Amino acid sequence: MDTTTLLSLNHVSISFGSKEGYTKVVHDISFQIHPNEIVGIVGESGSGKSVTSLAIMGLLPTKTAKVTGTIFYQNQNILDLEDKGLRSIRGNDIAMIFQEPMSSLNPSMKCGKQVVEILLEHTNLSKSEAKKEVLSLFEKVKLPDTYRAYNSYPHQLSGGQKQRIMIAMAIACKPKLLIADEPTTALDVTVQKEIIQLLKGLQKEYQMSILFISHDLSLVSEIADKVLVMYQGKMVEYGPTSQIFKHPQQEYTKALIYARPSLDVRLQKLPTIQDYLSDQQTNTEIISKVQREQHHKKLYAQTPLLEVKNLEKTFFSKVGLFHKKEFKAVDDVSFQLYEGETLGLVGESGCGKSTLGNTILQLNRANSGEVIYKGQDLTKLTAPQIRNLRKEIQLIFQDPFASLNPRLTIGKAIMEPMKAHHLYANNTERKEKTIQLLERVGLDASFFNRYPHEFSGGQRQRIGIARTIALQPKLIICDESVSALDISVQAQVLNLLNELKDNFGFTYIFISHDLAVVKYMADQLLVMNQGKIEEQGDADRIYESPEKEYTKKLIDAIPKGI
Repeated sequence: MDTTTLLSLNHVSISFGSKEGYTKVVHDISFQIHPNEIVGIVGESGSGKSVTSLAIMGLLPTKTAKVTGTIFYQNQNILDLEDKGLRSIRGNDIAMIFQEPMSSLNPSMKCGKQVVEILLEHTNLSKSEAKKEVLSLFEKVKLPDTYRAYNSYPHQLSGGQKQRIMIAMAIACKPKLLIADEPTTALDVTVQKEIIQLLKGLQKEYQMSILFISHDLSLVSEIADKVLVMYQGKMVEYGPTSQIFKHPQQEYTKALIYARPSLDVRLQKLPTIQDYLSDQQTNTEIISKVQREQHHKKLYAQTPLLEVKNLEKTFFSKVGLFHKKEFKAVDDVSFQLYEGETLGLVGESGCGKSTLGNTILQLNRANSGEVIYKGQDLTKLTAPQIRNLRKEIQLIFQDPFASLNPRLTIGKAIMEPMKAHHLYANNTERKEKTIQLLERVGLDASFFNRYPHEFSGGQRQRIGIARTIALQPKLIICDESVSALDISVQAQVLNLLNELKDNFGFTYIFISHDLAVVKYMADQLLVMNQGKIEEQGDADRIYESPEKEYTKKLIDAIPKGI
């Protein structure tokens, strides 16, 4: 093996199964990582990215997984090592940052102790030295209050802070190779940018190599020297980042690049990966400025469907025995929403977006202000009146899996709200309607008797949408409804939401921390910061010439690609 290579995968294939038979999920992949180099792996969910990283770490289950080929770390084939040999490499030489920090951290243990544990296991430091080292690591990963973070449980920290704890844990033993598996997927664009800059800085300081895994090509372009594109377990393309971006050779790579909403032009319909791969003519019809102005003239000549006036929502937490601490999650918010409009609501985590959505829905009761829907103030309604209104104002959740009952089939889950609101004469009619809805969102009748765990993330989100539109609502609040989806599935769901809006006359409040997606979807934009509206106006105008520093910061943080 070349001595200048740190890690080398040669003809690696990975299969899962048992004695009865194995299914191959990764097919014959080969690539190298050199010292002090960042290699990005991109591809959709199920393309084999994470499985490949687990094989490098020696973390695949030995009874059900079969790996062929060789994985050389320096001069050792990782696949030949016993548990003891793997443990000496894992943590010391090769470390990993996992995708979901909340499920990777121990919820019953303080964050500082979890990192101390690693240092005590892999080094000869005493407890007090290890604590000192952890506090220094927390400073390196730019945690705002190192002592507070050290003494906090995971649930007491934000998503970005938890991710920094995971990075501190991974670099504790100064590894030569760091594997970062989707380390920024659910984070705000601003936090995402900070994490990318942090990883780049640490890589330079420690002279380590990074294997950076993501489904977002633009993001990978900001950090990687080389990019490997994977699709259905196969290597599609591999080469220097600039070459992959400026001169992609394969249709799949082109599709990945173009499936993300453009920041420069507003397409009638987003091109999906399937459009490219099936050689269909991709729709590149653009909505012109004039068309948009004409649409808005018609839209805003109507009476508002919803008016929010001076809305406030305050939460209280106990501090000591007799004192309460006040936190204003929504602070004097006012706006209007018109029938057929998509209002984008954007801002960082904790800015009050979801609380505002929940307060409009009356899931949180406002402390003051008005929410006037069709001339009626929702804050004055009784509980039974609000229940009746639920039919008209619906919510599409961020995590469709958590919002679906795992014991109910998909058909029953969609029929349930119809039953609750006494829609249609009987279950036969409801079933018929449910099958129509499934077909409407790109699924079919065969899905009716299947359970939520049998579907992919994109399919579950379609089921969530079918359930929401089952009640034929007027207003739909989409709360981060595409944030955890692959770029290609995201394009399909955004196209579907726009199509349903045109066909059924829906009105959307579209909540997201992804400004590129919100700009594509929205007519008007509300930018929220610390409970207040920082800036509001036409989505294109705000993107082209933001007035506030906070909005500029959000726009600057969007990964632009090369």
